[in-house]
Amino acid sequence: MIDIYHKANINIKNKFISVIGLGLSGSAAAKLAHFAGAKVYVSDPGTSLDLNMRADEMLQMGIGVETGIHSDRIYEADLWVISPGVPKDSDIIAKAQKNNIPIVSEIEFASWFTESPIIAVTGSNGKTTTVKMLIKMCQSENILGSLAGNVGIPFSSSVLQEMKCPEPKTVYILEISSFQMEFIENFRPKIAVYTNISPEHLNRHGTMDEYIAMKMRMVENQTKTDFIVFNIDDPIIAMALKDHPAIMVPFSIIRSDTTFRLQTNSIYGTNGSPLISVKDINLPGQHNLSNILAASTAAHLMGIPDQHIAEIMGSFPGVEHRLEYVSSIDGVQYINDSKATNLDAVMVALESFDQSLILILGGQNKGADFRLLLPHIEESHVRLIISYGESGGEIVTAIGDAVRSVQVTDLKSAVTSAQSLAIPGDVVLLSPGCASFDQFENFEARGIQFKNWIYNLDKTND
Repeated sequence: MIDIYHKANINIKNKFISVIGLGLSGSAAAKLAHFAGAKVYVSDPGTSLDLNMRADEMLQMGIGVETGIHSDRIYEADLWVISPGVPKDSDIIAKAQKNNIPIVSEIEFASWFTESPIIAVTGSNGKTTTVKMLIKMCQSENILGSLAGNVGIPFSSSVLQEMKCPEPKTVYILEISSFQMEFIENFRPKIAVYTNISPEHLNRHGTMDEYIAMKMRMVENQTKTDFIVFNIDDPIIAMALKDHPAIMVPFSIIRSDTTFRLQTNSIYGTNGSPLISVKDINLPGQHNLSNILAASTAAHLMGIPDQHIAEIMGSFPGVEHRLEYVSSIDGVQYINDSKATNLDAVMVALESFDQSLILILGGQNKGADFRLLLPHIEESHVRLIISYGESGGEIVTAIGDAVRSVQVTDLKSAVTSAQSLAIPGDVVLLSPGCASFDQFENFEARGIQFKNWIYNLDKTND
């Protein structure tokens, strides 16, 4: 077996490693393990075209692989590396644990092979905006920020590149999900950032307490020389981090005793002078001001000057699929918020518009109670809800007669209905509040398809 409990003693050369999952992170972990001298076997029960192409690539590299099954060969291992899509309560995990096989996540595994500083960002919402802004801030003569993690760039891929071409200025900026923290032992970011915590992924984690516990695992190895940048406006985070030994660095859109502060419609810098006016920031909504303050605080800890931070604040265009303007057709605006996969993100979206809204909700429910939206719908400008997908009926039942609602089968039908029912001045907002997996591979595919349908609508009106 491999001693995974002490990073300094880890040696995988000639060890047998099973990588469970052949998605982006699994295939990246397999390549990293192979490069480090391990005997690698990859297993995925799926049979898609993408998986078959990745399997062919593995075979050409001399890496063993199987698809369509988890055979007994996966248990002939000194170590398992788990992709985030594999739940910790799955049957194969239980059997591996019974066989005393050490199990680590891809994030944990990749961290063994780098000494570069890590900034890790997590939260229920806002983490993608935060890391993408932070990566732009952390580019200087002394720092070369490298973005990876839960943003489509596996940490293992980035670390493998560093091993092949060392760069001493590298700082990893990782977006971290709760799934990626289920199997860690040594993972330790120099700076950890918490944007917020609200109910999310309860269909996987079961309870809110378990979800919070997984989020907090990100900092369990930090010591008094490390930093935690956290949203002090979020009572769940403030309570969960109470008595942690790391250096606490709060950010807030309310308080003034923080590194950067929001006051009188301007953000003030570390010297107490105004850095930028809120009107000069492209991102809408109070939630984005919070994300900006999170990124800026972490960048400041890395020694980035206020002036450069302010330049990025003013020039950052936002993130695709998050309150993304698509088009205006016949006086109706279409907004793509496909990344809103939980109700808290929907609530934030509703607060971002003063216009009359047609809200498109639906997809695969992750354990959320749609009745929680009712007070936000009543306080906003929603005049119509179009529900679709697996959760369509559940949404209609929860909304009741609070606002007019229409149920359709799929997202394309929702777009068609929204176009026919919209009037000039409306905003058609896709903010699903659900996972995409009933109809799409991920929220990106959902957002891209939504935009394509809108672009086609625009063409028919030319």
